[in-house]
Amino acid sequence: MIRSMTAFAAGERSTEWGTLACELRAVNHRFLELGTRMPEEMRAVEPLLRERIATRVSRGKVDVGLRLRSAEGGGELQLNQALLTQLQHLAQDLRGGFPELRASLTDLLQFPGVLQSRGVDPAALQVEVLALLDSVLEDFVAAREREGGKLVAAILERVDGIAAIAAEIRLLMPQIGEAQRAKLQARLDDLPHPVEPGRMEQELVLWLQKLDVDEELDRLDSHVVEIRRVLTQREPQGRRLDFLLQEFNREANTLGSKSVDRRSSQAAIELKVLIDQIREQVQNIE
Repeated sequence: MIRSMTAFAAGERSTEWGTLACELRAVNHRFLELGTRMPEEMRAVEPLLRERIATRVSRGKVDVGLRLRSAEGGGELQLNQALLTQLQHLAQDLRGGFPELRASLTDLLQFPGVLQSRGVDPAALQVEVLALLDSVLEDFVAAREREGGKLVAAILERVDGIAAIAAEIRLLMPQIGEAQRAKLQARLDDLPHPVEPGRMEQELVLWLQKLDVDEELDRLDSHVVEIRRVLTQREPQGRRLDFLLQEFNREANTLGSKSVDRRSSQAAIELKVLIDQIREQVQNIE
């Protein structure tokens, strides 16, 4: 199913150490880029967290937030005395070169790892984090799919418009050909010397060959069929859609360059508008 790259999901889980909270939010990005915000005691689970997200998400800039809110009357804090001693020795060593160096108690307490929650079992906490992540990730992917359904509807509406314009151009081309024949005949009639009929037909055939757009319209029709097929696939299709839009644009540009009639020129412009609108939608697809 087509998914949007933008989404948000959040959830909480009660643990013996307090309430564990998780947030996932994402915006558009060419590749998968993960950013994490979490307490130091959860850093050990980060590799597994990244691995699990990567199995469900292929594109987007995804921010992951984790926090543990201590239960009332529990979650007492303790000082990491060994780390505090190391910081003290480091400050003494630096004081000679930096006599103005000062560190307040607040600065020290904010240093990662100085304050720790008493009694948190890292292995058990990791199990809780991954269980909560799986739940939030399920909601996150579902939100992407819901938004993706809206994108598909918007894209298909414009694809139908492209197909209709291509059909209109097919109907116009015989009329345009006859108009060009009449225009060429009028110019030849104005010449002071008559032109051989065979030569005139030869020139007309060469001229109409340059204006022939059957191949472009055939390719445009095949791209319409392909984009409709791609939009039904379950795997991420953002890059495939990017490629198809380049092909759509190529055919629209060729139709515009071969146009010698106001109606076909206007149709080529309308094609470009629809293709650009689809591109805006595709930029949001995973």
